[in-house]
Amino acid sequence: MKRKFFAYPYIVWMILFIVAPMLFILYYAVNVGGEWTITKAWATLSDAGKWHILWTSVVMAFKTTLICLLLGYPIAYILSNMNKTVAGFLSVLFFVPMWMNFVLRTYAWQAILEYFLPNLLGMKDGTLTGTEAAVLMVLVYNFLPFMIMPLYNTLAKLDKSLLEAARDLGANSFLTFVRVVLPLSSVPGIVSGITMVFIPAITAFTVPALIGNGKYYLYGNEIELAFKTLSGQGDYAIGSTLSIILLICVVVSTVIMNYFDKDQKQGGQMW
Repeated sequence: MKRKFFAYPYIVWMILFIVAPMLFILYYAVNVGGEWTITKAWATLSDAGKWHILWTSVVMAFKTTLICLLLGYPIAYILSNMNKTVAGFLSVLFFVPMWMNFVLRTYAWQAILEYFLPNLLGMKDGTLTGTEAAVLMVLVYNFLPFMIMPLYNTLAKLDKSLLEAARDLGANSFLTFVRVVLPLSSVPGIVSGITMVFIPAITAFTVPALIGNGKYYLYGNEIELAFKTLSGQGDYAIGSTLSIILLICVVVSTVIMNYFDKDQKQGGQMW
């Protein structure tokens, strides 16, 4: 009974800040000016331009996740094989930027790409913002620690005796990595890292808003425009419908990641 009592505050918190906002979003999606209708919602669902922006956001999230994985895995692997003290110190260096607010870090990159680098490269009246490459770079910068953290935690806990056994059986460093280290680190390391990067990346709003410079924006910015630029109650219907679509994408992504996590619950298998 005492344990259930401590769960009540969490249940109340979920109702107030998760369930209630979702109900409001659903309400405004089908209620326009006090009238129950799905006209605005259907018009939004029928707009090919909205789906194109969503697909662009999914592709950008995939690119961000892939680059973070390609960069983060070697870093985490190197750290896991270092002395614990040195690895701990270097890990702190990766996470120090996270102590600063996400928006402030993005503003810093905006200044770097708009003023510092153009001046350094001699670009008169030029800017490096407003491009897909700039948005992708800043997204990778912001989310890379979220990929390194679960990978490092998983790799650091691997049983070293398995690596020694693989070498004793004649496997070289490459085969040991491919057949032992990589399968055993796939869950929860890689799956957790992908989840922690892909889902925030697909809902990214601040980075494309600041680094996109009005020339390149993603789905989160489309939701903002739906609420801000349209007049009357219709803006809530369109913005809410777009939010529901994004919510469904996040849920589907989470279910897929959980499926792989459950499917490999016991860890990887050696070939």
